[in-house]
Amino acid sequence: MKRSLSDRFLVVVEKVGNALPHPATLFFLFAVLVILLSWVMSLFHLEVVHPGTNELVRPFNLLSVVGLHKILVNMVENFTGFAPLGTVLVAMLGIGIAESSGLIGTSLKLLVISAPKKLLTFVIVFAGILSNTASEVGYVLLVPLAAIIFLAVGRHPIAGMAAAFAGVSGGYSANLLLGTIDPLLAGLSQEAAHIIQLGYKVNAAANFYFMFVSTFFIATAGTWVTEKIVIPRLGNYKGDQKPEEIRKLTSEEKRGLKFATGAQIILAVIILLGTLPANGFLRDPGTGDLLHSPFMDGIVALIFIAAAVAGIAYGIGAKTYKSDSDIIKGMGKSMESLGIYIVLVFFAAQFVAYFKWTNLGMIIAIEGAKFLQTSGLGHIPLMISFIILSAVINLFMGSASAKWAIMAPVFIPMFMLLGYTPELVQATYRIGDSASNIISPMMSYFALIVAFMERYDNKAGIGTVISTMLPYTVVFFIVWSILMVVWILFDIPLGPNSNLYLDLSIEN
Repeated sequence: MKRSLSDRFLVVVEKVGNALPHPATLFFLFAVLVILLSWVMSLFHLEVVHPGTNELVRPFNLLSVVGLHKILVNMVENFTGFAPLGTVLVAMLGIGIAESSGLIGTSLKLLVISAPKKLLTFVIVFAGILSNTASEVGYVLLVPLAAIIFLAVGRHPIAGMAAAFAGVSGGYSANLLLGTIDPLLAGLSQEAAHIIQLGYKVNAAANFYFMFVSTFFIATAGTWVTEKIVIPRLGNYKGDQKPEEIRKLTSEEKRGLKFATGAQIILAVIILLGTLPANGFLRDPGTGDLLHSPFMDGIVALIFIAAAVAGIAYGIGAKTYKSDSDIIKGMGKSMESLGIYIVLVFFAAQFVAYFKWTNLGMIIAIEGAKFLQTSGLGHIPLMISFIILSAVINLFMGSASAKWAIMAPVFIPMFMLLGYTPELVQATYRIGDSASNIISPMMSYFALIVAFMERYDNKAGIGTVISTMLPYTVVFFIVWSILMVVWILFDIPLGPNSNLYLDLSIEN
């Protein structure tokens, strides 16, 4: 049977993606490549003029004696001082408590099973978006749960699974809350921004306003695709799986939720007392400013505290925590899941540091900015082009942080020289990365989704998942791009202290 053009394209994507080395190995190879390029470029005596300072920028040879000394002396500091490392570790400690106590799983189940039938699809997509606050819990809990719920109400289980997967993975850059990915990407963006402006800060809530509004647009778009495209295409379910009884919340789970809600209300009151009054204790002590304050600088710590307080309260109420040892084990388990990430960060940190030291990022940014200026592309075509580029790269490399660690040092300085903030570049990257997540075989949980679908269709495979999810990708891309265009046209801040345009004349 002759394959269609789209099928052949997807086969090529799968083969190319499978042929790539592990992301950690990629960063090692990139680091070596940067060292070699610094030597080659230094031989040609390249130099460019920094548009902000008018200083000459030349390549720094890392293969020189001074360069090799710099590599050896700073290797540990590159790793321990890498901005995203500490933020992710701290945030995940709190998420680990909330997850191991059962709070996150119970909250998702309550949200889905209590939804009216007419709103069931919307609630599942919406719950999927909210679940990405807590890493993989949406994939392992909500996706199979959505299939069970859809089957129980007489609908095709794969449609329920698709709706949940679209929310969890396709809506990865939308949320009503800050998650572990926000400080991680912000840290990478800040490191990249320092190539142009050394003191530039990117806070973890840099894209929060845009994310918050995106949640409702993506949840609505995901619902429309499920109801109008996916369900009619799948038809009636004729498989062997029988509807399961959806277990209601136990008295222990209900009590745990009450304890967690009470604890969160108390914490919210404390935070409001610290931020609303002009002299609030979480504001800047000298100026009373909220945007530049311990509150904004401590967002990661607040994520940890909020998750930990809610998780411990739930664990006490639901009796899933018997002693402090259970809490510590939950925190330890979340750290175990980050083993590979820590290895990846070690090599990524070296690559980012070398790229900055060599001035290659600055040189590429200045020359790239000149090219884009002469290209005649306006604000909107430029950003949409970057969204498309991010989406295409995502098909070959699944990890959002790994891609951004490679792309940020190149594109953030380049766009900064054109007058765009790192926050805007990060937001456009997240749109492309999220929209194509659900059709990328390189996405880390893609194989798990295939396995889930095989339960209801023994002929399901990668092609089944991609063909089912492709409409979500197209619609999400269109909706998100339009939303970004509106944001740009009206010059709306992306988050607290996160504007769209940059004034390079301002000294940091």
